[in-house]
Amino acid sequence: MKKEGSSNKTTVSLVLGSGGARGLAHIGVIRWLEEHDYEIKSISGCSIGSLIGGVYAAGKLDQLEEWMVSLHKTDIASLMDFSWTNSGIFKGDKIISTLIGFLEDILIEDLPVTFTAVAADLVTEKEVWINSGSLFDAIRASASLPLFFTPVIHGDALLIDGGVLNPVPIAPTFNDDTDFTVAVNLGGPILHEAPDSEIGVESEEKKGLVKFQDEIKKFIETFNSSDQKQKEKSWSMYEVADRAFDTMQGTIARIKIASYPPDLEIKIARNACGTLEFDRAAEMIKLGYEKAQLAYEVDSGIGK
Repeated sequence: MKKEGSSNKTTVSLVLGSGGARGLAHIGVIRWLEEHDYEIKSISGCSIGSLIGGVYAAGKLDQLEEWMVSLHKTDIASLMDFSWTNSGIFKGDKIISTLIGFLEDILIEDLPVTFTAVAADLVTEKEVWINSGSLFDAIRASASLPLFFTPVIHGDALLIDGGVLNPVPIAPTFNDDTDFTVAVNLGGPILHEAPDSEIGVESEEKKGLVKFQDEIKKFIETFNSSDQKQKEKSWSMYEVADRAFDTMQGTIARIKIASYPPDLEIKIARNACGTLEFDRAAEMIKLGYEKAQLAYEVDSGIGK
């Protein structure tokens, strides 16, 4: 319900979860909220959720959406800066530098919307809430997906993707003075009819995997023995790691949400698209919008 004495708009604390390219659905959810007179006053996000949420808070979501929708598979491959180290396949610096180049960096404390990026500290094994300093440094730390991106040194902490500990970080919004909390969970139940899932048995279509995904597989598979390859012809090491991380996040998200339920949870199927399929931006944005509309219909007006 809307707070007494507030404006005509229902104020929202928006929680944006982790889940790779599925997180482009966050844009669709935000668009739906804007079009239906909800005012986003606070954002908590991890991984892709911190990126979408942070850019929205900075007032640059239009630019990001335009860029994302224009991306092709070859564009994504060109943004992957191989690190060739033991701590991660990609450094992640190139894509962050690209984002800063056309969005400009900003201090979190200067944002018009309260913003928290959630990362995980490998040393203390605890969540780290970043709510001050460089916006894009915070996003880079929050989105350091294990295996794919190298960890980020932040003071005495060594930070990785916040989804490791809290894929749908609701806790940072507990003290918000808003009417309503909306959480977008990218680890929703699997849709068996989902098209061309990134995880599964090899097929003719999968022979056309994007260049950067092939490179990931080739790099990781150099660590596999020939015997192991014979035993696991249908699953690459990359696919196993990707599926395992999604499964882990889905389980953690269910526990967290059961303990601290938001006013509304919007679920995106965890096989709606592959983790790295950012070339499907338009499709995922549309899906997010549709899921927000469905939630509105089921919940009879979410908070109004």
